[in-house]
Amino acid sequence: MSRRFSGVIPPLVTPLSGRDELDVAGLERLVEHVIAGGVHGLFLLGTTGEAPSLSYRLRRELIERTTRLVAGRVPVLVGITDTAFVESVAVARTAAEAGAAAVVLATPYCFPAGQTELTGYVQNLVRELPLPLMLYNMPSLTKVWFELDTLKRLAEIEQIVGIKDSSGDLEYFARLSELRTLRPDWSIMMGPEALIPEAMRLGGDGGVAGGANVMPRQFVECFHAACPGNEAKLAAARAPVDSFQRVYDIGKYASRYIKATKCSLSLLGICDDFMAEPFHRFHSPERERMRQILGELNLLA
Repeated sequence: MSRRFSGVIPPLVTPLSGRDELDVAGLERLVEHVIAGGVHGLFLLGTTGEAPSLSYRLRRELIERTTRLVAGRVPVLVGITDTAFVESVAVARTAAEAGAAAVVLATPYCFPAGQTELTGYVQNLVRELPLPLMLYNMPSLTKVWFELDTLKRLAEIEQIVGIKDSSGDLEYFARLSELRTLRPDWSIMMGPEALIPEAMRLGGDGGVAGGANVMPRQFVECFHAACPGNEAKLAAARAPVDSFQRVYDIGKYASRYIKATKCSLSLLGICDDFMAEPFHRFHSPERERMRQILGELNLLA
């Protein structure tokens, strides 16, 4: 069964040059960098893209500029997660008008929803959406899981085409793969990038890998090596991916993942590492540790 989305899809960082200001040249370099690395799609306005911290005006600009730059070379997915139903719909309409392939929805955050409420919310939202929908399980930040019984009910909706799981729970991921008995066409994607090979063994279709912003070719090679029949190549292919995980040990709190990714891109000369407020970019000591790791990975000229 052919699935709509598979492979390595980086959750694109949002290059910023100031408060509510895109780093336009950096965005163009970033898009060309990841596409040249062989990625299979782009995911805008996810966690790595700092979506909750961006104005709706900037989100629209990002969607419109990025889809123009991509020009149909790979599918573009757009995050529409929000605390306001109508804002999710508005972003989805912008994505459709710009030529995106699908939208992506995590559970609403701040006020945790029960599973009955969550099911009704998604059912109501889908009726308003002009594009296919990927669900996004991210309990560490939203505090709510897409429970399996909920997903079984939502799988009855043809417009929902799969799920990205960022829980890191491989037992849960394995049970997601079992949903293929209901929806053989569903794309099931891994969030934590270091677990992509394990996800593939469990029947996954690939990963939404933040590190693929920085070294897309290496992540794509790891994905191909993790496909059935290529296991002999996997150890060598996943070595740089595993080594890259050290950058996420620098800094504190959940924001360190975005800071590390943006700092890496800045050191590579691709885009600015300005962070959406209230967060700060890495300072000199952290930046030098980043430089050392990237040098050891032969990523710096």
